[in-house]
Amino acid sequence: MESSVALISSPIGVLAVLCSVAAFFFLLEQVTRAKLFQYVPPLLFIYATPVILNNVDLIPSDSPVYSGLNTYLLPAFIVLMLIKVNIPVVVRVMGKGVLVMLMGTAGVVVGGVVAYFIVHQWLSDDAWKGYGALAGSWIGGTANLFATGEMLGTSEEQVGLAVIADNVVYVVWLPLLLLSRDFADRFNAWARVPSDRIATMDAAAEFHAEEDKAPTMPQYLFLAAVVIGVTWVSKALAPGISQWIASGLPSIEAVFSETTTRILLVTTIALLLSLTPVSKLPNSTALGTALVYIFVAGIGARASMSGLAEAPAFVLGAFIWIFIHGLFCVAGAWLFRVDIHSVAIASAANIGGAASAPIVAAYHRPGLVPVSILMALLGYAMGNYLAPLTGQLARMAAGQ
Repeated sequence: MESSVALISSPIGVLAVLCSVAAFFFLLEQVTRAKLFQYVPPLLFIYATPVILNNVDLIPSDSPVYSGLNTYLLPAFIVLMLIKVNIPVVVRVMGKGVLVMLMGTAGVVVGGVVAYFIVHQWLSDDAWKGYGALAGSWIGGTANLFATGEMLGTSEEQVGLAVIADNVVYVVWLPLLLLSRDFADRFNAWARVPSDRIATMDAAAEFHAEEDKAPTMPQYLFLAAVVIGVTWVSKALAPGISQWIASGLPSIEAVFSETTTRILLVTTIALLLSLTPVSKLPNSTALGTALVYIFVAGIGARASMSGLAEAPAFVLGAFIWIFIHGLFCVAGAWLFRVDIHSVAIASAANIGGAASAPIVAAYHRPGLVPVSILMALLGYAMGNYLAPLTGQLARMAAGQ
């Protein structure tokens, strides 16, 4: 479809539509308080609505706005979310629960490869990129899904399938994580959980509780300087580094493209900044999450409905995948003697990210809500490294 036939084709008009779509569904959630949004997150509607608007020629499938989102908005929300990672606090509060999360992350990597090997015969040849993108979401969160999609060169159709599979599995997996609380005594006895673990964890969580204060005007300027600075440095260094890798290690030239190198640089620099006073700047996670939803709308605006025929096989693979992740989490609980509350939060931090981990924590142990967000951010920190690896391993396992 040509952008000239769209009813709204000016860049500022397209951007206004994307922002309005993202805002509308959160407004609808707040006004109606509909239970639907507890099981089908606004993310799915924010993605699907621009798909429809694009396919009925209300907005174009090609616009300078979309490339601008990839170039500027994507690194911005990566930086804003990763500068809040606080690994020491997560380790002090959750203890061996962090090891269970790492087991769950390993389950995502292994599960993605196994699931793709089983169902790839019913998918297009580039579906491994969609699985890599979904691995990004299930290791970290939505931001990683789109960052990995950018690194792997995933088509809009495959990204759409990843979004659909992510939300379909979420509808099933989230209630299971919540219901697991009812089996706490039996599970904890089976996992040989020490009797003082939960009390120690709650005490540590209370000691490390912090409030995210409203930012001041100078702090907004500091955030802007950090985000723009990291984006600029990464964009400037990426071409030289990717060329250096290509000349020194030509066998992995295709893996470390300029785009991949740029995003990995953004990720690494942001994680280094999380060890500095930059991590104290307030509200960056909320701001970064808001930008993610605008980016989601932009991805939907470029997608067509032609790729939906693969959805059943893609989703089937996702359910095989989540089952393997669950097995790894349960195995980690037994190996490290970790309670069901920590296991549920760890899984939610992987599969649901910062949006779901606090929901599960509030249901299991309300005092762990703040650290559940930090656990999700730990997943964000790993996602941009491990998700592209998962996609590449899936491709190799399928012989593609």
